This record gives sequence, C-alpha cells and structure tokens, in this order.
Amino acid sequence: MLNWANQFSIFCLLDNQQYSFEAPAFECMLAAGCKSSTQAGSSAIFSSLKKIKKDKHDWLFGHIAYDAKNETEQLSSHNADGIGFPDACFFIPEIVLQLDKNCLTILYGGESRNIFDEINAFHISNDSAYLSNVSIKNRISKEAYIEIIKKLQAHILRGDCYEINFCQEFYAANALINPTDVYLKLSSLSPNPFAALYKLHHTWCICASPERYLKKTGNKIFSQPVKGTAKRKINDIQADEIIKQQLQHSSKEQSENVMVVDLVRNDLSKICKEGTVKVDELFGMYTFPHLHQMISTVSGEVMNDIDWTDMIKATFPMGSMTGAPKKRVMELIEQYEQTKRGLFSGTIGYIQPGEVNDQPDFDFNVVIRSILYNDAKKYLSFQTGSAITFYSDAEKEYEECLLKAAAMKAVLE
Repeated sequence: MLNWANQFSIFCLLDNQQYSFEAPAFECMLAAGCKSSTQAGSSAIFSSLKKIKKDKHDWLFGHIAYDAKNETEQLSSHNADGIGFPDACFFIPEIVLQLDKNCLTILYGGESRNIFDEINAFHISNDSAYLSNVSIKNRISKEAYIEIIKKLQAHILRGDCYEINFCQEFYAANALINPTDVYLKLSSLSPNPFAALYKLHHTWCICASPERYLKKTGNKIFSQPVKGTAKRKINDIQADEIIKQQLQHSSKEQSENVMVVDLVRNDLSKICKEGTVKVDELFGMYTFPHLHQMISTVSGEVMNDIDWTDMIKATFPMGSMTGAPKKRVMELIEQYEQTKRGLFSGTIGYIQPGEVNDQPDFDFNVVIRSILYNDAKKYLSFQTGSAITFYSDAEKEYEECLLKAAAMKAVLE
C-alpha cells in the first residue's frame, strides 16, 4: 500500500500499530493524492487553515511545524534548517483509506477506481530496500551539551523558568535512503501508537511517536503529555518491573510530568467550558517495546462556537516539548539549540468532515522519535531531547537523549 502511495507527491499514513489503549491510538488511515492544499509561513498559519476548511465535507491531512510558535507568541526562528518543511501544510486528499486488522475501507474518493486491486497489483521495484551512505553525527558534542545544561540551570535558578525541554540534532549529509523501507524497519523495531509516514514533495517525516497532542471527539477534547522515560530490561521480567516501579515513583519524573499537566490544564482552560477541565489519569504507566513511559491524560468540554483552528492556536506548541512558562522557555530554546526544530516537536494529523454548523473532530500527534529527510538535498536529521530542571543531572539527560535516539540510529546504521 505504501509503495502504491509513493506515486503521489503528497501522502500521509497515520498508523496506530494495533495499539488499543483505553484512550485509543490513532485511527489507521492513509490519505493519498492532493485535490487542493494550503501552505503557510509563520505569520498566517491559522487564518489560512480557516479558509481551507470552509467546506466541512472534506477531509484534511497535514502538519503544523514547531515554528508556528512565532504566530502564537510573536517569536522568531533563526537557526539552521536542513530539511525545509513549511511551517504548516494541509491538503484535501484524493483518496482516504482506513485500515483495520483484516479490512481496508475506502472512506473518501476512488469511486471510479478499484483501489484494492490497484494496491495488490502495484509493482515493487528491486531497489525498494536500498540504504546507504548514512553516517550519523551529533550537532552538539557531549561536552558542549553539558555546558548548555549548566547555563539553562542558571536560568532556572534566576527564576526565568521552571523546566525547559532542550533538544539536540543528529544528522547525516549525502544520505541515500528509501523512506518507506526505513519506516517499516522503524515500525518493526519500535512500534508506537501515533506513528506516521508523511511525504510532502521532497520532504519526508518517518515518525514513531508515542504521544498524542490533541484529539477532539464531539464536544470533548483531550491531550496526553508524555514526561518520564526509562529503558526496559526486556529479557528480565523481574528487573523490568522494578525499573517500571522506579519510574512511576520517581519524584523527579513526577515533578516534570505534573508541571506539563498543569501547562496543558491551563491551555485547555482557554478553550473549554468553565469547570470541565480535569486530569483523567495522572502518572499513567505505559510499556512499549524498548521503553516505559509516564503518560497523563487531561480533558475538557470545548466551548460552543469556537473554531477548531483556535483550539490548536490556544494550545500550540505542546507543553511537553517546551516547558514552563511557555513563552520564556521558547526564547531560551531558540537561544541555546543549534538547529531549527521545523516539523520536529510539531504535529501531524487529520480533521474529519463535519456538519455545516459543527466544529469537526480531529486527532494530532506530537512529532517526536522521528527521522526527517529531504530526498532532493539528501539531508537526514532527527532530534531528541529531555526536560531540564534545576535538579537534572546533565550526564543522565545526555544519556536519555541517546536512549531516545537508539531505535532511529539502529535502522539507519
């Protein structure tokens, strides 16, 4: 199916990897082809999105990059960007397919075509699995990273902020990969409930995200920030359970998690009816193939007559990827990080068709654990980070970055 989709210049696969949490993962869908689209710079993102959604009967798929922050908070971005995703792009697809375990459903488009037969008959070329010339380098040395963490902790001591999510880039020049093949390898090694494979002309996002940014169903909206990570001992059940318990009861991880939960509660209170914002789950423990993660769930009932784009604008970027207070830490992120985040720590998702007088339902992930690739420039990049507090150990934070990068390095090297 993905090789069939690659004939289109734009497609977006959202993949739940068959996870079935109580708060469900993505619906597994593929949007292929483009009937119309809108791209926007950081000064007109949300007004552009309002225009494209005037016809409530169309699906929309696409992304909002981290640098949309420049519209939500009047900030700026000046760091280098080797990938080149636009600050936002949404497209009305020609075809939308939904996948269940044993069923492929055509939700939209393709009425005059037998899509199922087309996919089954699609020829996979012999070079579909090529992977070469990928030598991963760190943008920031370990020594420089540790010095930056000390400077950030000095900001915290002065009261500039409480917590800051600091990220570093891993990159490869002259990289030749097949993004579809890399996605399938990454999904096999590190399946996650908010995975995505997204192609926008020459730019690709190969995403293995465990985190939901924002989902709206009817009048309910909820967010599931991830803060707290521990490496599993897969071959030792008893030791693995001890690690899980240590993570769950770690005062450091709990303080980081609850700080982000407070941020999300504050963001949702801007768009939800008074008294409806609540924490459905605090410090929930979720186990993935290589990691244990601490995930909380915050929900509320959206106000009447508020546009879906205003729901995004009020809550973006997500607190788990910034820190607190949001505006100040985003200024510090721009000052101390050495690479423009671009689509990393932004979001990919979809907006459903809706009734004329209703706001549509939608679901968006957090773009983390993701390989970004520009097949024209042959430039490949991925970033990882961690939450820095006054009590953080810089060496351990560096190791956490490497832990989060491990699966992506493994499929590339």
